[in-house]
Amino acid sequence: MPLGQRLVLAATPHVSDDEAKELYLGYSVPGAGEPLFQAASANLNPWSEAQVDSTNPERGPMLIISADSDHTVPWAIANAAYEKQKRNKGVTEIVKMQGRGHSLTIDAGWREVAEKALEFVGRFTTLTARIA
Repeated sequence: MPLGQRLVLAATPHVSDDEAKELYLGYSVPGAGEPLFQAASANLNPWSEAQVDSTNPERGPMLIISADSDHTVPWAIANAAYEKQKRNKGVTEIVKMQGRGHSLTIDAGWREVAEKALEFVGRFTTLTARIA
């Protein structure tokens, strides 16, 4: 069994093995793993290509959107990023979406997430959209 298929089975314990295999065959997309590993190890490797300068004075406002049921990027990880970024002089905020998982931006409740993001952005812009 390919590694990707094993990962899908491990990530989908609530569905049958047959359904997990169908999901893997129908939705998996091959991609380079190196950027993911660089991002995952950025806090451990001080020379990582994925290192973030959290003290950059030119950084704009940042909103971190997390989900309370996200097992891929759990609240502890999102909150740790917030704690690091809030030291920046720029505005940094975090929102925890209740009853949501990792797919919060693409599942049926995506509008609630979009509204939170637009509300945040709206506080920092004076531009208005022109209707053509």
